[in-house]
Amino acid sequence: MLEINSVQAGYDRTTVLHDVTVSVPEDGVAAVLGHNGAGKSTLLRVAMGLLKPKSGTILLNGEDITSLAPNQRVARGMAYVPQGQQSFPHLTTAENLQLVADGRPDGSKAMVEALDLFPVLRELSSRRAGLLSGGQRQQLAIARALITRPRLLLLDEPTEGIQPSVVAEIEETILALSRRGGLSVLLVEQHVGFAMRAGQQYYVLEAGRVTSSGAGGVGSEQTVRAALSV
Repeated sequence: MLEINSVQAGYDRTTVLHDVTVSVPEDGVAAVLGHNGAGKSTLLRVAMGLLKPKSGTILLNGEDITSLAPNQRVARGMAYVPQGQQSFPHLTTAENLQLVADGRPDGSKAMVEALDLFPVLRELSSRRAGLLSGGQRQQLAIARALITRPRLLLLDEPTEGIQPSVVAEIEETILALSRRGGLSVLLVEQHVGFAMRAGQQYYVLEAGRVTSSGAGGVGSEQTVRAALSV
């Protein structure tokens, strides 16, 4: 579904990613792991078109999208949930979702389906997003992305700083979506157990380079932990 080939990217004169190659299987999950500063978020920004690579190519379902703007990538079925549980804090939960649903042919149906995935949001529909907990805002951010009916979902540390009970809910939703088919996921995550349960493929980034990669699954967890401890 997504192929990031030999990408070099960074900010001004600072190179963050060095010849990075990552692929996301169709209807599957690729997990990218690494410590803070390894280049994980930069990789997602490059994939989404928010940062232009200095070299390398990006293919979406075989099409070269390296030069496309973010909105053009969204039109081709990409959605991005950055770090920070982002929302419009002064709008209610329902208004946050409605903003995305408006103007889409099946926006109302997609909104209902997103609420079915995260029932707590239905209960909190009239509460301003700024008053939600971090975990609830993260669920709201993912739900907003899903309303666009993406073919490829980019998730940047969806479980970061969230209470364990909500982490479990988010994990189960992402796993259920990947099992259902029709959606590929590029998951940046520091929670190794979750990443290995979700990912069919994993990549470990260190100082902007892929230092380890392979098939995902719980059997790879020990290998990944060893790679991260180096």
